[in-house]
Amino acid sequence: MVELIKWHAMHRLYCTQRVERPIEEVFAFFERPENLDSITPPELNFRILTPSPITMEKGTLIDYTVRITGIPLRWTTYIARYEPPHCFVDVQVRGPYSFWHHTHTFRAVSDHATLIEDEVLYLLPYGIVGRAVHALWVRRQLERIFAYRARRYHELLG
Repeated sequence: MVELIKWHAMHRLYCTQRVERPIEEVFAFFERPENLDSITPPELNFRILTPSPITMEKGTLIDYTVRITGIPLRWTTYIARYEPPHCFVDVQVRGPYSFWHHTHTFRAVSDHATLIEDEVLYLLPYGIVGRAVHALWVRRQLERIFAYRARRYHELLG
């Protein structure tokens, strides 16, 4: 399920998916930033610039690049909250958005199943132009990225 809600210029993307794996296994996959490449659509040409291994903890900074419509963009995220195995939050420090706050939540629904929840609050730059670009392209792009992730979660985590 993907849900987008607009709060003035702020947007919200919300996705959930159940995987048939224990919460500890699921969180272990997500707390390794090196796994981001395996859940990011190939056309984004995602590359982590921060040397591996990356230790996930509150305060970790992760640098990477993505290609949007062929244009390489540098992105830096800051891990603002880290509560294994239930939650972590990454916030964009540098990147294409004016504001990006991504909460990853993991809930055990049984001993062998986990509900993955993603909530992204984001704001585009450039006022009315940013809102138009969101309506015409960004919203659909984010929906495609998170739909791809859902398929990959199923393939990688069962």
